[in-house]
Amino acid sequence: MIKDIYRRLREESPVPRLAFYIGLTIELLMVIIDKSNYVNPIEGYLFRLTFLLFACKLLLTRYELREWALILVMEAAGFISYRVTGANDIIRVVTFVAACKGIPLKEALRYTFYVTLTGCLVIVALSVTGIYGDISLTQAFGHESAETTRYIGEEAAEETRYTLGMGHPNALSCMFFMLAALGVYVWFDKMKWYGYLCLMLLNVGVYLLTGSKTSMLITTAYLCGACLLTFWKGLRKLTFLYVCGLLVFLLCIAFSVDAAVCAQRVRTAQWNEFFYWTPGDNEHIVLLGKIDRYINGRIVSLTDSEKNDGMIQTWSAFSCENNMNYYFDMGWVKVFYRYGVIPGILYVAANLILLWRIWRRRDACGLALFVMFAVYTVVEAHLISVYIGRNYLLMMFGCDSSERSAH
Repeated sequence: MIKDIYRRLREESPVPRLAFYIGLTIELLMVIIDKSNYVNPIEGYLFRLTFLLFACKLLLTRYELREWALILVMEAAGFISYRVTGANDIIRVVTFVAACKGIPLKEALRYTFYVTLTGCLVIVALSVTGIYGDISLTQAFGHESAETTRYIGEEAAEETRYTLGMGHPNALSCMFFMLAALGVYVWFDKMKWYGYLCLMLLNVGVYLLTGSKTSMLITTAYLCGACLLTFWKGLRKLTFLYVCGLLVFLLCIAFSVDAAVCAQRVRTAQWNEFFYWTPGDNEHIVLLGKIDRYINGRIVSLTDSEKNDGMIQTWSAFSCENNMNYYFDMGWVKVFYRYGVIPGILYVAANLILLWRIWRRRDACGLALFVMFAVYTVVEAHLISVYIGRNYLLMMFGCDSSERSAH
């Protein structure tokens, strides 16, 4: 009797899909609320609710024995992380990815796009009409010479940039990049040249409002790459293209680790170069220092705390509770600092498996999305977050690549 009820719930009822999409909707709404000026007082309870909904979907989904083994191993890693850090992020992520099985990828991403776009437009509308949220932000954005502000103490000049209700100009430009990337991926096969042109003009417009160079350049690179792949179809099947994507991904990881190792030396070299006209270190450190200036001091920012939080000496196997509350921009460094070396390696391995699947499907736009997200995560930590709805790669990890759902 019980087995029959369970079978019907799993294979014949809408309960599994309903649980998944209710959970996904709540997660996406939390992302939107986080981007607004509103502080969510029940966020912790909502995280628990979405976990239960995804766990329900997981329990009502058919898995092979090896899939159950993988889920249990990853959940065990998440449980260890929870016991060490007090944060249940990994358990929630693993449960979500496992719950994605049976959900068509493009369907889930299309739904994610519509909900996120609607939420962002509501925030913008409330802001420009003066109902809720600031339309602009006036402060020092740190684009002066790093040496004059950091070493001499010269006060940075303030300027006004537009946020359109999202709290910070970078948040506005980030959400535009995420929506543009997701929209192009979902409707890649239907994209026309004028679609890319419109997105590029919007990209320029967002840059003029926010002054965010990083998001503008990443968005431009993604749109140019996707456009090239749209009209040069022969490129899509070239294995060499996917190998290049792999090399870029590995370079992003290597650079981030190198930055975490050498941040203090880079800071010292910049100090020496400013005051004594010589960095006093080798070419490797000098090169990192030059790159650091182009990425607005993100490497040196790892030395801003008393313990140099983010540098490799603050990494450990499963992190620690104190690492949950310190924030910086370098996303790949944050993976290893916040969650630990072992979870970080597992996340990198999951990305490599996803890249392999992208190559097997010859999913060229998926490659462009994957590579741009990898590059973006070097300098920004948007994808590395407690908010599952921020990271579209998680759905790519778990959802079915076909448009047919299978329980």
